[in-house]
Amino acid sequence: MFRNILSVGGFTLLSRIAGFFRDVVMAAVLGGGPVADAFLVAFRLPNHFRAIFAEGAFNAAFIPTYARLKEQNGLSVAKTFANEILTAMLLAHIVLLALALGFTPQFVGLLAPGLSDDPFRFDLAVSLTRITFPYLALISLVTLMSGTLNACERFAVPAAAPVLLNLSMIGTLLAAGLFPSAGHAAAWGVLIAGVLQVLMVGADAERAGIGVRLGRPRMDPGTKRFLKALGPAIIGAAGAQIAAFADTIIASFLPSGALSALYYADRLYQLPIGVVGIAVGTVLLPDMSRRIANGDEAGAAYAQARAVELAILLSIPFAAAVMVVPDLLMQALFARGAFTAADAAAAADTLQAYGLGLLSVVLVRAFIAPFHARSDTRTPMIASLLALSFNLVLKIALMGHLAQVGLAFATAVGTWVNLTLLIVFARRFGYPVGDAPLLRHLLRLGVVLLVVAGALFGLEQGARHVLPATMWGREEVILAVVVVGGAIVYACCVLVFLGRSFLAGVMGRRAPQQPV
Repeated sequence: MFRNILSVGGFTLLSRIAGFFRDVVMAAVLGGGPVADAFLVAFRLPNHFRAIFAEGAFNAAFIPTYARLKEQNGLSVAKTFANEILTAMLLAHIVLLALALGFTPQFVGLLAPGLSDDPFRFDLAVSLTRITFPYLALISLVTLMSGTLNACERFAVPAAAPVLLNLSMIGTLLAAGLFPSAGHAAAWGVLIAGVLQVLMVGADAERAGIGVRLGRPRMDPGTKRFLKALGPAIIGAAGAQIAAFADTIIASFLPSGALSALYYADRLYQLPIGVVGIAVGTVLLPDMSRRIANGDEAGAAYAQARAVELAILLSIPFAAAVMVVPDLLMQALFARGAFTAADAAAAADTLQAYGLGLLSVVLVRAFIAPFHARSDTRTPMIASLLALSFNLVLKIALMGHLAQVGLAFATAVGTWVNLTLLIVFARRFGYPVGDAPLLRHLLRLGVVLLVVAGALFGLEQGARHVLPATMWGREEVILAVVVVGGAIVYACCVLVFLGRSFLAGVMGRRAPQQPV
């Protein structure tokens, strides 16, 4: 599992690095004004639907069912199930795409009603959404093929595919002069990326002998199990997306630039979520599904405990950075071209608020996995909806005083509520939550986090004191000092406070402990 997590995390990190360069290009070409706001609305709309119907809900229902059929009935039965789901999914997406293209102004008005007062931004958002929305159908096909690959322990290509989105958008943005506007260039980059991702993941599935074909949908036991899990999974996955919808809706009423501040803060906030949280969840779910299908409950609990430890260990540098040096991150990474110092300051405040919930959101998938591996999507749905209710009330309460920073803070609090509820429900249903060494290691990981955060603060302040204020590229140099120095401190802390035994455990070299 450790090696697969590193594989997924490594490719995801590569994608995020490419995404950083994409955002640098976007910031320089689009800036933080009306064209950027219009594109971000057009980009978020299909992405919200993708997260609800494709990656989030679909994987939760599809992978455990596929893995169970493969383990208990053989690969041919699992492939037949995948073919049936493919046909049904394509039919559903044809209907959704027709509705979206026919009622685009209404969709945009629902997502960002504040744009209605600005005809330029609204009309541009409508135009760009009609270009980006077909990406949803393409990425849903990628998700299905990726699910079959993951269930067969092939993780590399599905994890690498998102790199194509960033490369495609960089290419079209650099050629923005060939399009009606920079927003159109970015939108076409999204659509082109969807086609490329289908080709890349589809080719790997064919090489593995698990390529999907159209098949007549049937209500066999596998399909019934999938559909029974899918409904609650959609509602549960919708919780986080409704919160993101709310951010977009509320921010559209705030002064120009609020949407952009949320976007750029969210891009850095999502880096550890993608590199660590999603990687852990991607590998842990099929692993726990296989173990539980074979009756290995102790092994499933052990896998979850080590995944939680590894997720926190890898997230510590990110969590410390976004809480202690958010201004440095935004100034060094994005404050150039049309993205001003004021834009960077607003995004930094937003990032710090998001950072309060970073560890919780990274861990959520590891604590959802025990439910999904047992095809229980109802309980995570309940936890998600309760957390969403609290989140939305807090957003409304804070938006007037804190603007988009209040929205980010409410999101952070909501993720902790969600995580806490998942742990409480797991204990109530008798699902093991980790094992005996987990609590002991959590305390040590907390000490590492505090030491690393203090080191980052000291390194930044020291570098600012030494380097002249008029130095060219000063922020970038300070960031380099903080990154290198922080990495050294982090490595030393891991060895001193955690030791080789802990590292052997998270790498799968330690015998399973009794679940608790």
